[in-house]
Amino acid sequence: MNYDSILAPAAKEMRPSGIRRFFDMAAEMPHCISLGVGEPDFKTPWAVRDAGIRSLEQGRTKYTANAGLMQLRQEICRYLSRRFELDYQPNEVVVTVGGSEAIDLCIRALVQPGDEVIIPEPCFVCYEPITQLTGGVPVHIATKAEDDFRLTADQLKAAITPKTKLLVLPFPNNPTGGVMSAADLEAIAEVLRGTDIMVLSDEIYSELTYGLDRHVSIASLPGMRERTIVVNGFSKSYAMTGWRLGYAVGPQPIIKVMTKIHQSCIMSAPTTSQYAAITALRQCDDAIETMRDEYNRRRRYVVKALNEMGLTCFEPRGAFYVFPSIQISGLTSEEFCERLLHEKEIAIVPGDAFGSSGEGFARISYAYSVEHLETAMRRIRAFLEDNGWR
Repeated sequence: MNYDSILAPAAKEMRPSGIRRFFDMAAEMPHCISLGVGEPDFKTPWAVRDAGIRSLEQGRTKYTANAGLMQLRQEICRYLSRRFELDYQPNEVVVTVGGSEAIDLCIRALVQPGDEVIIPEPCFVCYEPITQLTGGVPVHIATKAEDDFRLTADQLKAAITPKTKLLVLPFPNNPTGGVMSAADLEAIAEVLRGTDIMVLSDEIYSELTYGLDRHVSIASLPGMRERTIVVNGFSKSYAMTGWRLGYAVGPQPIIKVMTKIHQSCIMSAPTTSQYAAITALRQCDDAIETMRDEYNRRRRYVVKALNEMGLTCFEPRGAFYVFPSIQISGLTSEEFCERLLHEKEIAIVPGDAFGSSGEGFARISYAYSVEHLETAMRRIRAFLEDNGWR
């Protein structure tokens, strides 16, 4: 069998995840400290775990409705109204296997071969390959450190063509920690009003913002609800990564098509996870606040430590990542991270894993204990000193 000729070209050309590569390398080093994976170090709140256990004890092990438990979809609507002033009905919600599936469903429901998808980068790794698998054309916009890695209206205007179908809006941002203020989003919305361009607003880190201003969803702005699919989930806010539960909300005609795709490919999200998520939404606002306060403490420590050792780092306002420049080393991002891993057993992720505009940077997650972060900062400082870069 000639598998090279049998496999779909778009699938063969997908780039493996640079995040997982460094994670796998670190896993083989027993004394390595990995700051590479974006996973909370907190346990899922006990009330949520208990709800999952009770659902199993009660024998709730059947399929749910394809779109998710009605009770959960109702709670999602109440949560979005309470926290972000978004008004949705249960028939405008589809519950998915993580936020990643929601992203996949959205792109597949909207993008036809030849359609252009605007993707600000650096960004999470999945948008481009999913676009390419649908036959869509990724159009990258390089956000800049001097703009705090925000997408500007002028950049968006310059990227739009008659073939533009979708704008991915990945804020708060992984890997940079950049956020978009209400004023920033209004400028983007003004460019889009009057067009047929849709928005995929990936808001998985919406609860993890720092400072006086809370996250604002572009769907809450005038004229934007009708053209926006909001993707969110439980992994980051509630430390529920392994429960694999996310959701998308948006105009009912689009959610209906997304649900049909979900029905064919997945059937329904895990039943136990759905019952647990109901409790998370009803009872765990205080757990969100506790985790966010701790992340904020770690954020301030890591940013200060990196800047003091010469790895210039703008102050991230969202998610749980910092994105320092490693250009003082004269190495590429990948060279820097590989040498740091082998010489000091610290695993971080090269910036170019998140797009070519991430070259010259590295992503460090601070979703780890303070003890781990302090040890990591000492080793990184020693790495710079040993090589004469500090």
